[in-house]
Amino acid sequence: MATKPQRPTTARASWHRKASRPVLVWFVLLIVLAMVHRWVPEARWLLVHMFVLGMVTNSILIWSQHFAEALLKNRLGEEARRTQVGRIRLLNLGIVVTIAGVLAGVWALTLAGAVVVGAMVTWHAVSLMQQMRRALPSRYGATIRYYIAAALLLPVGAAFGAVLAYGLDGQAHGRFLLAHQAVNILGFVGLTVMGTLITLWPTMLRTRMVDGLARAGRWGLAALLGGTALTAAGALGGWPVVGALGVLVYLDGVGFIGLYLFRCARQKRPDDYSTFSVAASLLWLAGSLAALLVIIVTGPLEPDRLQALTVPFVAGFMAQVLLGAMSFLMPTVMGGGPAAVRGALAELSRFAMLRIVVINLGLLVFLLSEASWVRVITSALVLCAYAAFLPLMVRAVRASVAGRKAALSEPGAPVRVRIEQPPPPQRHLAWAAAGVAVVLAGIGAGIVVDPAAVGLNLGERTAVTATGQTTTVKVSARDMQFFPASVVVPAGDRLVIELTNDDPTTVHDLGFQGGVKSVRLHPGESTILDVGVVSEDMEGWCTVVGHRSMGMVFGINALGAIAGEEADSGHGAHAGAIDDVAEPVDLSRKPAPDFKAREAALEPAAAGTTHRYTFTIEQAQREIAPGVKQEAWTYNGQVNGPTLRGKVGDTFEINLVNNASMGHSVDFHAGAVAPDQVMRTIPPGESLIYRFRAEHSGIWLYHCATPPVSAHIASGMFGAVIIDPPDLPAVHREYLLIQSEAYLDEAAGRVAVGRIAAEQPDAVMWNGHANQYMFRPLEAATGERVRLWVLAAGPSRGTNFHVVGGQFDTAYKEGAYLLPPGGAETGGAQSLDLAAAQGGFVELEFGEAGNYMFLNHSLVDAERGAQGVLRVTG
Repeated sequence: MATKPQRPTTARASWHRKASRPVLVWFVLLIVLAMVHRWVPEARWLLVHMFVLGMVTNSILIWSQHFAEALLKNRLGEEARRTQVGRIRLLNLGIVVTIAGVLAGVWALTLAGAVVVGAMVTWHAVSLMQQMRRALPSRYGATIRYYIAAALLLPVGAAFGAVLAYGLDGQAHGRFLLAHQAVNILGFVGLTVMGTLITLWPTMLRTRMVDGLARAGRWGLAALLGGTALTAAGALGGWPVVGALGVLVYLDGVGFIGLYLFRCARQKRPDDYSTFSVAASLLWLAGSLAALLVIIVTGPLEPDRLQALTVPFVAGFMAQVLLGAMSFLMPTVMGGGPAAVRGALAELSRFAMLRIVVINLGLLVFLLSEASWVRVITSALVLCAYAAFLPLMVRAVRASVAGRKAALSEPGAPVRVRIEQPPPPQRHLAWAAAGVAVVLAGIGAGIVVDPAAVGLNLGERTAVTATGQTTTVKVSARDMQFFPASVVVPAGDRLVIELTNDDPTTVHDLGFQGGVKSVRLHPGESTILDVGVVSEDMEGWCTVVGHRSMGMVFGINALGAIAGEEADSGHGAHAGAIDDVAEPVDLSRKPAPDFKAREAALEPAAAGTTHRYTFTIEQAQREIAPGVKQEAWTYNGQVNGPTLRGKVGDTFEINLVNNASMGHSVDFHAGAVAPDQVMRTIPPGESLIYRFRAEHSGIWLYHCATPPVSAHIASGMFGAVIIDPPDLPAVHREYLLIQSEAYLDEAAGRVAVGRIAAEQPDAVMWNGHANQYMFRPLEAATGERVRLWVLAAGPSRGTNFHVVGGQFDTAYKEGAYLLPPGGAETGGAQSLDLAAAQGGFVELEFGEAGNYMFLNHSLVDAERGAQGVLRVTG
């Protein structure tokens, strides 16, 4: 009598569904965050830790338990399943608490979350030990030892992470960061991955395990564990030789195991998404370890150098091995018979080579390119290729369910299973070519959006009889000059310039009218600039804003060129157009009906003593007056940048990320630190950590410190740090007003450096927009106490802050009270005078309703836009 086919994996599949839900939730949240990360604080940290803690840690707990049961042949009961699900829920509670603590800047909350995460993973390790003791000896027991060792390392890495969250200065931060990465990435994740692949890799390839692989796994555990320990110890002790030795030992362990994994692949080639993805992940692991070795050997262990490896380790190694393994394991666990499993596997392997090429080639382009838009577009392509897993997973579930239904529909009939052959190599090559085409299209789109970022030469050439000769000259850029400053070239010769940036800190380039332009060179870099056939005198300059006005001009004198009107129409005719005067700004013009003024209301200082921010430097068009836009350089897309607030003794940590097309920096007046490292100019695509402790109260300016500083401030790169004086009384309303100036070229686009030098501002503004509070007044009510914080950002002009119809009963300037609260029975103040880079606050109350104008009482600047209205209601 035929029996009805059963679902042998129902209980196990049910447990996996419950346990795996957090992984899918974190995956969806991660994709959403990746799309909106520019507008989310601490986005870089969130992206990394939502993936590593949310997706990877949950997956390790789930699948290491799965393999422990399979290898030890020790199926757990229902009560143990409930305990495991509860442990995973508590783990995710700890992850959420950790993230909340970091975002809120509350270290106690971060520490509590880290303790919960470490405790749950330790509990998992203890559970694995108990299962191993109860089970009979297994040939593959070494894999379980990998899991136990890895799980016991995570609490150590979490402790290092908590120390980093507390805040460290200078070299200590870099050392703890490397130790944190070594223990968590090489230890917790790396040990788990290598231990799993000893048995999983041959299974994925559907081939036998080669001789020696199990033995290599037992030896490899000692190498990987020892390498992790040496790397972490070398980092903490500041011993680069020990750290480098640790990475070498770890690489040796990966290479030894990898050799046997490669022999398995020679028996049966990878032929689907899961095997392609895992193989690629191991290459990224090896490459990332080699790069880490170079960083340790060459030193110093600065956070920004170590963070450069985040993308290779996380997106190249961890993401690919995770999704590759899940693409194989999910259909297997869902079960339902061979047809159901193969159907689900086929769905998860759709477009396999296309996805693999887009991910890996896209990541390489992202890491190697300096063009902002190329990086943005290629990273979006990589994200899409990874995100394709989710809809394919849904299709795989449907295919599995359909297979099980087909098997159950005819209990007495044999189930016909069609054995699918792997795609032929030609088909893989076709999809690989499609992937290359997609990435190339992304690169092309990035170049179209910003051709100057890749030094695209769009210039025209004047017709001339060529001599067939080539003149080659060497030019050095340094100290805001070109050496030599000019060259003589026979008319008709082709000119080739070998340009080298010998400046130790600043990006430079060389461009000519008409679009002939070199790439931007980081310090020490060189390039070849083909100017073409020279027919007339030409002038070139460094196109980095402000560098030309500081003397970075280069002349080409064409020997024997034809003088006259025709020659004047060429390159040299418009050489001065860059600084042409803009049309006067119409300050009487009303803003658009939907215009929203910059928020001036201040929030209280956040709780906690450590405040973390990410400042992303980017270029953007920003309105500075009704109908007038400026090509602004910004921190986080704002003019002015984010406002920081805290108390004396608080620590501020800023992750400065340069997504612009030229070098930038930041200088926080609120911190007393050596400027050499934290205030240095960072080239496009790089980042640094700026950390300072607030030792004194007051309102402090921060600004870009890259020469010419005036041009960078006038372009929008400034903001305020408010450190509350001790026992600062509460008031009903607090507003922040930062005065700055705008100097516009002929199209109201880039900053006009010549007008800065002539001290001829086109507009003087509160909070980045002229007259905005005349049309969108600030609010107050009679009887309320109002505190107005004022900062003169410059770049050159100060302010005499006055409220028409009001009198100040409290005045605070540059860290001290000029008029203390309650300190003078009859005294008052009518204005707060501040030079550029000075700040303070005033307080007052209004006895009558009305519209009170506040302004810079240097009235010419008030008439240029430094005025507004405070509307007081009864």
